[in-house]
Amino acid sequence: MADRIELRGLVVRGHHGVFDHERRDGQDFVVDVTVWIDLAAAAASDDLADTVDYGALAQRAAAIVAGPPRNLIETVAAEIADAVMDDERLHAVEVTVHKPDAPIPLVFSDVAVVARRSRRGRGVRDD
Repeated sequence: MADRIELRGLVVRGHHGVFDHERRDGQDFVVDVTVWIDLAAAAASDDLADTVDYGALAQRAAAIVAGPPRNLIETVAAEIADAVMDDERLHAVEVTVHKPDAPIPLVFSDVAVVARRSRRGRGVRDD
């Protein structure tokens, strides 16, 4: 399965982390979502009803990031992936949650976790 829709760089304020200041002050998280779906029907019909509304996809992910605080971004990524897979048309999803302002006392460019879900079980194969 090669067809996919990618949502990249969704920035949402959240209050996730294990430290009090992270939960109190919050920080921006960046989310990438890739969904694998057969796009043949949408391409043929040119109808939004035959594909994933990526605006709704963004809203769903944003609501989770902006929602109740979690200790780990692993939990946030898993919650997004599970929610997205509620759409039975999807073959698989990959969610990356970036925490660019993670409290690490060293210079770094990014910290991210990736959660994958598939109708075939754990993991995603792009074939």
